[in-house]
Amino acid sequence: MEKLLLSPEEAAEVLGVGRSTVYDLMRMRLLPSVKIGRSRRVPVDALRRYVGQLTQKDVA
Repeated sequence: MEKLLLSPEEAAEVLGVGRSTVYDLMRMRLLPSVKIGRSRRVPVDALRRYVGQLTQKDVA
C-alpha cells in the first residue's frame, strides 16, 4: 500500500529539496500539512498539487 502521508524529511526527499525548505513551505502555507499528535505530515496529494502549480507558473 502506498503511503498517504509523508514526514517533512520524506517530502523533502521526494521534492529533491532540503528539509528546512519543506518546513518553510509549510509555514508559508504553500504546502498543506496535517498534524497528528506532535508530528507534521504532508499529504502525497498536496505534493502533487504543489508541483503542478509550479509547472503551471513556468508555462504562464
